[in-house]
Amino acid sequence: MRTQSDIRGQGSGRRRRRVGRLGGVSLVAVAAITAAACGSASTATSSSSSSTTTTSCHAGVPSGLSISSYSTDIASVMGTLKPLAQCVTRGVNHLLVGAIMPDTTSSARWVDFDAPYLTDAFADAGYSQVQFNVQNAEGSDPTQIDDAVADINEGAKVLIVTPLDGPTGLTIAADAAAHGVKLIDYDRAIFPSSGKTYYDSFNNFVVGQDIGKGFMNCVTSEGVTNPQVFIMDGGKDTDPNAISFAQGYDSVVFGQKPSGTNVLSPGTKGTGSASNYTVVEDEYSPGWSTSDAETIFQQAFTAHPNINAVITANDEMNAEVVTDLHNDGVKAGTVPTTGQDATPQGLANILEGWQCGTVYKPVYLEAENAVTMATILLAGDTIPPALLNSTTTDPSNSAIQEPASLLTPEWITASDIASTVVKDGFVSASTLCGMVPKATGDKYGLNC
Repeated sequence: MRTQSDIRGQGSGRRRRRVGRLGGVSLVAVAAITAAACGSASTATSSSSSSTTTTSCHAGVPSGLSISSYSTDIASVMGTLKPLAQCVTRGVNHLLVGAIMPDTTSSARWVDFDAPYLTDAFADAGYSQVQFNVQNAEGSDPTQIDDAVADINEGAKVLIVTPLDGPTGLTIAADAAAHGVKLIDYDRAIFPSSGKTYYDSFNNFVVGQDIGKGFMNCVTSEGVTNPQVFIMDGGKDTDPNAISFAQGYDSVVFGQKPSGTNVLSPGTKGTGSASNYTVVEDEYSPGWSTSDAETIFQQAFTAHPNINAVITANDEMNAEVVTDLHNDGVKAGTVPTTGQDATPQGLANILEGWQCGTVYKPVYLEAENAVTMATILLAGDTIPPALLNSTTTDPSNSAIQEPASLLTPEWITASDIASTVVKDGFVSASTLCGMVPKATGDKYGLNC
């Protein structure tokens, strides 16, 4: 059986060559084939632009399915879904599910992990190559919208989308709703006002809390007695998750939860055991830009050389912070910094003492969850409560909510790397051994 570690190095998945806009491949045609193959009843509804069909497969949703069902053994997990997946895909020679990742720059995960994990999960569930499509919008809003429209025109009944930004996500959601296509917001919520949408992610507020708790532990262990804190938030202007992350760590350390693109004011004091912490500056990097993050931190550190602790929202931006600290003569292990995503560079920075820890979000769990929910929706079944275990709220408008399937993240430090990300095959020991001194790798169980 293949496990998630077997698919590392497969790249960013397939980008199928499109043969025009297949407007003639209607959702009704695809669903009719599916209904006949499953031997189940279907009910058609029409709209101004298209018709859709809801299909119920006799195979049924696997019993006992929950967010705890997923594991590193993707083939085995998806095997339990195969009877249902075969029911909804049998005889269908057109696209059923389109997945569109956002870019190749905001995080290495979209190319290195999400795309190959999604591809493998679909294949292990029994989908043929023509029945699903995993793409990357390459950072272009028009491309992401165009890909979504093309997927719908080719017959997709479910879209799995990580939106580049709010307006792009809402445009895709509106088009999906108009065509009766169900939408899975993958990792980044969209919050449309209408249509069938489901959120698949890790608990983003908890991610932020983990960063805050890890940061405070590191401030103590590194002996920073009067923390003068710089905060580098993620792309609050484009990504609701960035707002939730910031609310998580701001609430833990400073007892506040700024909404929208708001940030903490200079001079804000910490709360509880962090009462001696002081915010020197709080900024966000537009669109999670690493180059902007570098410039922002350089300017802040030049203006405020008393900064001696940094909360950073992800590993990629923190790599720029670490580079600046190193170039300014700061020693490792003296200025606590944070991150998330467990990237190779982030893990190397942790091993060498530049970064306190990172939030590990096993992406294969998220990919398995997306394929599972997509298959259930294709079958016309209801996603069980043990999967759809929560709701997510628009951090800018608490009146807007959508059903959510939230997975649990994990804060890891140097001593955890071998037993988590390396054991899971998320990042190989050899990769990390090539980035740090042998003695450092051996110290933390990598056997370099």
